[in-house]
Amino acid sequence: MIQPKTLLNVADNSGAQKLMCIRIIGAGNPQYAHIGDIIVAVIKDAAPNPNISLERSEVIRAVIVRTCKELKRSNGITIQYDDNAAVVIDQEGNPKGTRIFGAITRELRQLNFTKIVSLAPEVL
Repeated sequence: MIQPKTLLNVADNSGAQKLMCIRIIGAGNPQYAHIGDIIVAVIKDAAPNPNISLERSEVIRAVIVRTCKELKRSNGITIQYDDNAAVVIDQEGNPKGTRIFGAITRELRQLNFTKIVSLAPEVL
């Protein structure tokens, strides 16, 4: 469960390394975000590369791909990760990076993040 002021790792090569959640995008006023939810975040730490357009203290959108809170499936399997991680996306929902690091869940495919799923090395 991700809530405002939660620190997240970045699971792609967009240039950002750490994010802090500012707002959860959704109907109503959601208190927590789960895997597949879109958040508004600020970049807390970025790689010092002049070729990358993302800089520290920039406000971006990201989709959550891993959480420490377990995810329960209808068949009884629970999936839990060691970290909270997100992938930086643009306004259309496409990832800004060209590679995804680490495993992601297959629930992202049903949420129309197929580009992220195709870039990931392992889908659980």
